[in-house]
Amino acid sequence: MGGKYRVTGNTYPRMRRPRNRRRLILPGAAAVMALGLAGWGTLQIVDVFTGSHEQANAADRPKACPSPTAPAPVKTLPKPAAVKVNVYNATPRSGLAKAAADELKKRGFAIGKVDNAPAAYDKKVPGTGLLLGAPTAADGSFPVLATQLPGAVRKTDARRTADVDLIIGTKFKAFSTPEAAASALAALTKPAPAPSACS
Repeated sequence: MGGKYRVTGNTYPRMRRPRNRRRLILPGAAAVMALGLAGWGTLQIVDVFTGSHEQANAADRPKACPSPTAPAPVKTLPKPAAVKVNVYNATPRSGLAKAAADELKKRGFAIGKVDNAPAAYDKKVPGTGLLLGAPTAADGSFPVLATQLPGAVRKTDARRTADVDLIIGTKFKAFSTPEAAASALAALTKPAPAPSACS
């Protein structure tokens, strides 16, 4: 060979093409994708055999509300005849306590004392009336008597007797009509709807 370079000996130079980086990146990316797909498939198989997939779906489904097994018990209230009412007048109008007592007696209530209000309440009841009694009256006599005078304030004291005081206030005009009072009393004795387990 002529020229600048001479080949001597038994070794010949190997002419290689420069390595292409694309040929290295593409197989690497394919390997990563293959590993990812294999891992995802493994998870799916594990979910099927362990049942966790079904549990996840069950958690997303709305729960069925069980039907109520029994209605709430009927509230027991005393009859008007078992409620002894003391009627007091805390207004400047005379004769109001007696008129109110007569009306309550017609409606079946037992009447006790009828008089002007004690000094602690005289001219000091701004509403329609005040129901005053022992703590046990809160769930017994008070609701029954309140059907006759809606809006009356309820207050307990330290007495141990079963009687209830009705102190007539300055805004008192009249009792509820007998029909309205009877309807309100019937509503009190109806069983309350059982609370839903899904609410």
